[in-house]
Parts: sequence; structure tokens; C-alpha cells
Amino acid sequence: MRPLARTIVIVGAGFSGTAVAINVLRLARRESLRIVLLDPTHIARGVAYADRQYPYLLNVPAGRMSASSCAPSEFLAFAQRFLPQVTAEDFLPREMYGRYLEWTLRAAARASPPHVQLECMRGRVSRIERTFGGPQSHLVHLADGRRFAADHVVLALGQPPPARLPGTEALVGSACYTENPWSMPPACRTGETVLVVGTGLTMADVVVAGAEAAEGNVIIHAISRHGLVPATQTAFRHSRIEHGSEGLLRAAHSARRLLRAVRDQAQEVERRGGDWREAIALVRSCAPALWQRMSMQERRRFLRHARSLWDVHRHRLPEQTAAALRQLTREHKLHVHAGRLMALTPEDGQIRVKWRVRGADEHHSLRVDRVINCTGPDYDLRRSRDPLVRSLMLDGLLVADPLGLGVRTGPCGALIDARGRTAPDLYYIGPMLRADHWEATAVQELRIHAEQLARHLLVPGAAIRTQAYG
Repeated sequence: MRPLARTIVIVGAGFSGTAVAINVLRLARRESLRIVLLDPTHIARGVAYADRQYPYLLNVPAGRMSASSCAPSEFLAFAQRFLPQVTAEDFLPREMYGRYLEWTLRAAARASPPHVQLECMRGRVSRIERTFGGPQSHLVHLADGRRFAADHVVLALGQPPPARLPGTEALVGSACYTENPWSMPPACRTGETVLVVGTGLTMADVVVAGAEAAEGNVIIHAISRHGLVPATQTAFRHSRIEHGSEGLLRAAHSARRLLRAVRDQAQEVERRGGDWREAIALVRSCAPALWQRMSMQERRRFLRHARSLWDVHRHRLPEQTAAALRQLTREHKLHVHAGRLMALTPEDGQIRVKWRVRGADEHHSLRVDRVINCTGPDYDLRRSRDPLVRSLMLDGLLVADPLGLGVRTGPCGALIDARGRTAPDLYYIGPMLRADHWEATAVQELRIHAEQLARHLLVPGAAIRTQAYG
């Protein structure tokens, strides 16, 4: 009898899920294999690279956006087929990156052996059931009633939505309140006054797109606890800092010492005529090792005191976006505040906003036409409203990181269950790997995780030996 094909179900077809599928297709050789790639929306696009009315830009240059670590210019070469003048330092529209992922997935499927099959399906997974007594260890349930038996399940769930802002219960469903800015087109209209909560990358995208939608006739207030806006990208030289990583690793037991070491390296680079971004690139390259050396207490200290500083220096803006923000600020159309939101109250078709200035008892009040939640993804799964995540946690198959950073995982992203054991055939890949690796949100990190997981899945008897984790 012909043996059944081993089945890998990948839940989520944004970058991470698509990258795993591409790598499995490229590496598979002898074994009969069925890859089921599931997503409720568009395969290979996800939220980040969907077609939108406004051409949101990638915040990383084209030359560093390849989905393959072995072919670092792959995305650049793809883009140059349509835009020959594009260089490695250009920031391209996100929708072009989505087209690149679609093309790469199709090419990998065409080149794979006949006994390796890819099935791309629309569907929302509502539950994953652990089964016993057969070779296929999981049953994947879809919201529409379909089911798939799987030998291995890869959760590539993408970015979770922002946390619900306190005091917004009365605003949910209102046209004046946008709870998730990626769920709809730019929401600013001509003549409006808008409050954007959050001052990171999402704020920058929403403000620039919203101002254009309002034809420049808009007043936008942006507020966050520290009032910090991301730094700007530059075409800095990725030079090697001599013995830099050794010094960082020695300082990793203390968040304070580590912060001082990074500052010292950045200052040394600038004294030599370089760019402080070189020091940030070095930290990023050894971030997992640094994070894993830190105690839980020091991780908490880092998150409390240094996280905002890291975010604005590490996650930077394209010059085009940064220039647009500067222009809006000069024209007094964008006002960035450091403070804490106190209350949001519906009032005569508008929203009354009360907030407190950072470091002071002074309170301010203003009326706005709409509020947009740009606080970024909420990685604390204990607050998740996703039925699949809640089901997995209830069944003890998925455990939230105690610091609210994502998912507890073992080798190759194997989930750690409620009893502290690594699952032999249930994996996670995506930004919530930051719980164990810290830097796990960008293509350059996630493509490595995707390649490692694909190689692991294709090893005969690929199940991870059950292991207890404290």
C-alpha cells in the first residue's frame, strides 16, 4: 500500500508561515509530504503586506529584506524587475513585498518534487485538538466546520492587535474610535482633530497616511508615556566593532551595565566618525544571547526602564516618513506629547480626552473628532481575545510568557505546555518568539527561525524529544 503523506499544517500565511512553507518546499526531497497553508485572508500577505489605499513603506531597505538568508539580494532583484532604478538602500511599498512573497511561494511550489504538495486554503482555525493512537497527532478545527489531521502543526499567528485602551468600553463600535488601525483604511477626514495613542512606527504610518487622506487639513495629537518618536534610518556602514560583542555579553547580567556598555560603544563609534546605528546593529546580532543571560529580575528592569529607548533606536523610520512627520510638526499639524491617558469620554459627537503630563501633576483636556489606537501589538496572551489562543491556553498546550512578551517555546519554536514540557509536534514562529529571543520581529531574524524550523521538520522522525522546562 502507498504510505500516507506526512502532513504539516501551517496556521497563518503572513511572512512567518509563508517563509516556513517556502523553506520546506525548497528542502523536501524523498518523503511524501503534504503542506497545508491556512489563512483567513490572503495567502502570503497577512496584515503587514496587504494591498491598501495608501502605499505604506517598509521600514527596512530593500537590500536587507530577502526572505532567504542564503540569497540576500532576492527581494531587491525581484523589485528591480518592475522598478529597474531601485537600489539596495531604497524603502519600497509593503504591498510589493507581499507580491514578492506570493511569487517566491509559487516558484518554490513549482520547483518542488511531485510527491511534495502545497495546499493553500482560506480559513480561520478555532481549535487544535491533540489526538492519540495514530501517526497524525493533531486535529485542526476550522470555524466553518472543516477539519485536518496533521503530523505537525506550525502556529504562525502574526502580530496580535493592540490592547484595548482603558476607558474605551463606551467607544467600541463608534465611528469616532479606531481600535485597530490595520483593520481599516486611513481614518482622518478634512478639518478633523485626531488623537493618536502611541508614538512608534504605527503612529508614523497612520499619521502620514491620515494627513494625506485629509489633504493636509488636520490637527493630530500623538501621546505616549515617554513621547519618543523612532529615529530615522540611514545608509550606515555595517562595520565590525572590535571585541564589541564580548563586552556586551559580560555586561548582560545587569540591565544597567548593559545599557551603559551600549552607550559607550555608540559614543566610541561616533568618535571614530561612524554612525551610532552600528552599535545598535551589533546589539541586535547578539540580542538572543544577551536576553537569555539576563535573569527574570533584570529582564523586568530592562522592560521598565530601557525598553522605550531600545524601541526608538532599533525600530527606525524611512527618511521619507520621518521627513513627512517633521513637515507636519513644523506646520503645527502634529503635536507629540509625553504623558498618560486618563479618560476618554463621548461628548456631543466628539471625544473628550483627559491626560496627565509626564513627570507632573498637571492635567490637560482637549476635544477630538476621533481616537486611533496605535499602541502596537499586545503580546500579553493572558489578555488575548483570539479564540484559538484562548483554546490552546485552556487546553494547556500554549503558555504565555510571564513578562507579557509572547509564547514560551523550546528548541526550534516547539511550544512549552502547562506542565513545562516541550511539545514534540506543535510549534510557534513569529514575533512572540521575543519572549525567549527578544529580537524576533523583523525579517532578518524571522527568516533564520523559519529556515531552522523547516530543516527540523524534514528530519525523519523530527519530533523533539520531550523535555521539561522550568
